[in-house]
Amino acid sequence: MTAHHETRARAFARLHDGPTPLLLPNAWDVTSALAFARAGHLAVGTTSFGVAASDGRPDGGRATRDSTLALATALRHLPIPLSADIEDGYHDDPAAVADDVAALAHAGAVGVNMEDSTAEALIEPARHAAKIAAIKDRCPAVFLNARVDTYWLGQDATPEHTLARAEAYVRAGADGVFLPGLTDPAVLREATRTLPVPVNTLVVPGLTLGQLADLGVRRVSTGSLPYRAAIHAALDVASAVRDGRTPPPGIPYSELQTALVDHTTR
Repeated sequence: MTAHHETRARAFARLHDGPTPLLLPNAWDVTSALAFARAGHLAVGTTSFGVAASDGRPDGGRATRDSTLALATALRHLPIPLSADIEDGYHDDPAAVADDVAALAHAGAVGVNMEDSTAEALIEPARHAAKIAAIKDRCPAVFLNARVDTYWLGQDATPEHTLARAEAYVRAGADGVFLPGLTDPAVLREATRTLPVPVNTLVVPGLTLGQLADLGVRRVSTGSLPYRAAIHAALDVASAVRDGRTPPPGIPYSELQTALVDHTTR
């Protein structure tokens, strides 16, 4: 990672210290990332589901390794920080995981999000912690968000098991902890009070960013929701035309084209 990228990585880390949680929209291709940047978002992440689905593959199964690296490379000149979703790190070997994160950092990513499950099953916390330690040893400036999948998968979904995993990952060097699927305000408050690093959630229905801030949450990810909403919007357009209704508006072609031209000529 160059000095410029290290500066951007530190700036990305500081975004977790703002008065409200960092809202991290998750992109699946260059155009969606550029759109988020042009809309004024402070940073962008990738979504493994959106990246996999764009390739015609189901999420998981370590299918997004090459596509995520290609996307990070294509977004090298994105004007805002980029964090990459790397599933479970794509490997069982911590050194191989660290190699892939180093490649992403070289491409310009300043953060990664890595889950502690493989093939829809939790892995041993010590194995995940070893991957975290290897990444931080190889790429200390990269903001490593350690995802705990207890509530997401409904496995060991208790505060005790969840926090025990999270604390092990923090000891290994994680810069943040992601708790997808956890929506109970009392448990979220317990997590943010217990963990000494920023806590990340998915969008929680019924809770605003301000309310999540009151619970101590420092980062909120949209996950695959924007991708799924885009597919929903595309269906609405086609259905409206078929049924003789006025289709919903889209971003003007000229605006997207200009963004792509500007991006590719940097």
